[in-house]
Amino acid sequence: MASLEERAAGIRLVVFDIDGVFTDGRLSFGADGSEVKTFFVRDGYGVKALRSAGIEVAVISGRRSETVSRRMRELGVAHVFQGDDDKLPIYSALIDKLGLAREQVAYVGDDVPDLPVLRQAGLPIAVADAHPDLQHAVAWTTPSRGGRGAVRDVCDLLLQARAGATR
Repeated sequence: MASLEERAAGIRLVVFDIDGVFTDGRLSFGADGSEVKTFFVRDGYGVKALRSAGIEVAVISGRRSETVSRRMRELGVAHVFQGDDDKLPIYSALIDKLGLAREQVAYVGDDVPDLPVLRQAGLPIAVADAHPDLQHAVAWTTPSRGGRGAVRDVCDLLLQARAGATR
């Protein structure tokens, strides 16, 4: 089997879960019932760097949130899927649409609902504080927790692997 760096160098699409990956997984609501989510600013820089390097970015979330829509628009993420707990059909349709092989796709998750997609990804990744059931299904675990730099960890891994492959 290829090394982590070799696998990472071939990634052309990275798909992220939102809650527990882009955020710390907590749900906060304002007095008016509006949802509040907190995003780590350095994660955003990493996403923009991936896109600049030609790596596609997508998000799939079981929850629907206008806050997520807004943040992904700010980051230029074109593939945003929300409000469906069954992530695998969405993931599979996106890969087919983009004409990618599973080896060219990374998926980043944090909890049991992510397992079906992690098992299909060419590079399955869990965040540092992911549910323990994910550990047997991933090739790499980020050093940082969800919402605290885990997305940036993934971006840096992919960009460094790609740079190393071109030397």
